[in-house]
Amino acid sequence: MITSFMAEALLKMPSFIVKPASRIIVNKYLDKYAKITVKNGEIIDNIKSPVIFVCNHLSNADGLVLNRVLKKVEPYFIAGVKLNSTPVSRIGLEAVNIIPIQPNSADIDSIKSSISKIKEGKSILIFPEGTRSRNAKLMEGKKGVVLLAKKCKVPIVPLGIVGTEKLMPINDENMGSEKFDYAEVQVIVGEPFFLPEKTKEEGNDDYNEKCLKQIMKSIEKLLPLEYIK
Repeated sequence: MITSFMAEALLKMPSFIVKPASRIIVNKYLDKYAKITVKNGEIIDNIKSPVIFVCNHLSNADGLVLNRVLKKVEPYFIAGVKLNSTPVSRIGLEAVNIIPIQPNSADIDSIKSSISKIKEGKSILIFPEGTRSRNAKLMEGKKGVVLLAKKCKVPIVPLGIVGTEKLMPINDENMGSEKFDYAEVQVIVGEPFFLPEKTKEEGNDDYNEKCLKQIMKSIEKLLPLEYIK
């Protein structure tokens, strides 16, 4: 495993070196520890315009795995700023494209940045739960994903990820000490969809709740029973 000293040394290098070097390091770890399979990968191949990917969240390895699976799209990941807290976790951030967000908050700046990326023709990936599940089961989604989807008006592509809770188990006491372990990982891709139209009878709160339920249900349908409440 890369040490904090090694990570700090790399992060002091010029940015044009840090990103490709970080990707090489991450890919070597994924090659060694993760057996990744993808179901319905042809849906990714057929994406020709910006989309919002939504996925359940199990581990800090989720973004690393999904970045590999979605390499043809190269989405921007909405990621919590606390991942910047240790040199090792920062290597993971450098390996992917990110839009930082304050965890458990309606971070308006990150939403604006996401909208700008969509307008530039880029895709976005968000974990609607807002945090990693501590029991690997799908949790309730946060309403920020609805705001983003309403503003962007692009297709939503659901993803289900399984096995990353074993690939890099959560350590709440010291996130920087989280390590890779051997694991089989599967990513399941769902069909793209749009948010439903708002009816005249619906209030904003009811409509937002309906949209959130649809988004979370689209993820739930992709997951094995043991990953659902």
